[in-house]
Amino acid sequence: MAHTQKKVRKAVFPVGGLGTRFLPATKAQPKEMLPVVDKPLIQYAVEEAQAAGIEEFIFVTGRGKTAIEDHFDISFELKDQLASRGKDEANAAMETWLPGPGQVSFTRQQRPLGLGHAVWCARALVGNEPFAVVLADDLMLSDVAPLKQMVEAYEHTGGNLLAVERVPRALSSRYGILDVAEQHGNLVRARGIVEKPKPEAAPSDLAVIGRYILVPEVFDVLSHQGQGAGGEIQLTDALQAMMRNHPLHGILCDGTRYDCGDKAGFVLANVAFALRRNDIHDDLRARLRHIVDN
Repeated sequence: MAHTQKKVRKAVFPVGGLGTRFLPATKAQPKEMLPVVDKPLIQYAVEEAQAAGIEEFIFVTGRGKTAIEDHFDISFELKDQLASRGKDEANAAMETWLPGPGQVSFTRQQRPLGLGHAVWCARALVGNEPFAVVLADDLMLSDVAPLKQMVEAYEHTGGNLLAVERVPRALSSRYGILDVAEQHGNLVRARGIVEKPKPEAAPSDLAVIGRYILVPEVFDVLSHQGQGAGGEIQLTDALQAMMRNHPLHGILCDGTRYDCGDKAGFVLANVAFALRRNDIHDDLRARLRHIVDN
């Protein structure tokens, strides 16, 4: 199958949510711009996509999200200020991660109708090729970018491929849960997927997390799909409907996921990523010990 697969060149970033759980911090800035140490969440997501070989970055935004557009542009005023102060290293760091001209595009999700609807809003920019979906709230700490792990697996699986992780069954009502047909190593073939089942009805403990590689036929299904759980257009419902013609796999990626849509998860992410930083980890460890001991 590998020789017939189109390369995964595009990634969709649904960033239209309001971030109400982080008010008042998100009153005047997008939740995706909240910093983990010194980089906003959305930059981590884009850098992960770059490490996976993604060439085009598509943001599905909403009202009040212009800070994201500005972040992925060159700030000439800031460049000039840094240059005038001799801060050459900081100046260079401002642009080394930026996608090139024409690699970034934006479209609006005008109504908050769920993840499936947000993905569908990107249909004209994706076109007829497989694509990734990256949710910035799920921040991954790993030696090899999880999306890179997925792209490599997709060359063999085709169809729709989802990142999954094991969760306590008591938490299954927060996730889409795979119904597992078979597992080989870190790769799982699914016979179905259930959106937010009650623990007693969960078909497994494998929960879908915020990384997907999807075939373009998903747009046709989403175009005709009604509302599902929570009154939203659920991406998992579309994937379930596609299983007759497109295989569905899950992959357990190496790495640790931090749920940055949750306050405790966001704080933990800051600590974990800071401890990986050579410039601050010694000082941080000492200060954390002082807090814990007191």
